Amino acid sequence: MSERLHMPSLGGATEWLNSGPLGPAGLRGHVVLVNFWTLTCINWLRQEPHVRAWSHAYRDDGLTVIGVHTPEFSFEHEIDRVRQATKERQIDYPVAVDNAYAIWSAFDNHYWPALYFIDADGIIRDSRFGEGHYEQSERLIQRLIGIEREPITVEGRGVEAEADWDHLRTPETYLGDGRSERFASPGGTTFERRTYELPERLRLNHWALAGEWTIGQEKVVLDRTGGSIAYRFHARDAHVVLTPGASGPIPFRVHLDGEAPGPSHGADVNEDGNGLLRDGRLYQLVRQHNMVRERTLEITFLEPGAQAYAFTFG
Repeated sequence: MSERLHMPSLGGATEWLNSGPLGPAGLRGHVVLVNFWTLTCINWLRQEPHVRAWSHAYRDDGLTVIGVHTPEFSFEHEIDRVRQATKERQIDYPVAVDNAYAIWSAFDNHYWPALYFIDADGIIRDSRFGEGHYEQSERLIQRLIGIEREPITVEGRGVEAEADWDHLRTPETYLGDGRSERFASPGGTTFERRTYELPERLRLNHWALAGEWTIGQEKVVLDRTGGSIAYRFHARDAHVVLTPGASGPIPFRVHLDGEAPGPSHGADVNEDGNGLLRDGRLYQLVRQHNMVRERTLEITFLEPGAQAYAFTFG
């Protein structure tokens, strides 16, 4: 960063997890790494093992990591969901809950995930947006602390595993009408409740609905049992952001090219394709086994009420 910007206030946090309120004055003398995240972001989930490891490796050397949870989707404002995500990811460093986007705005941030590197005098020395550049980030932390070591080895597991970038040819896709693209059901979208059908053929990176759905601004909501979402993709991993709303747990079934996924099932699905929508979060539906190739994914919900927000891939 070309300008010497001081660390903004964290006073806009609506709540703190793992810590009492923190601010620039109390952090003076510490090197600070601020990490903006939101619990359903696959890019943050894949970055988090590195941030977690840096916190553990360098906290005794003067590094303070602060997570800032700024929600993307409306259901991510619920503090219990943030607490659960913090627990599941084994985050033990302070987390500021930024439901009003006050800290986001103070930093003039625009991305999930985002890293801000702040020196012991409270000056923002650099920033990184998105995944990757982990060794450079760790070397910067070391320089700010004033030490030099071999970088630590980090290997994400499950949903935290690094993407298969060589075979990733499908982009993130939002399902709500506000940002949706490449919708392929005949008749297009409407905000009214209606019955949709799958097209005879799905082109790569296109998606479609079958059954009775209502398409809203940020999500699609299933109105009757048996509705499904189909997506033609090319990637090792396929994920979808889901919440059951007020409906309670909703069983679902996943097919790949019309069959049970078998060894290509994701972490939230068994080999027969069965899963359970219990919480609002990102669900891993597919991790292709052996060769990565173009596939058609279809997720069918066995009860109404399922709410789907976005597909992401890796």
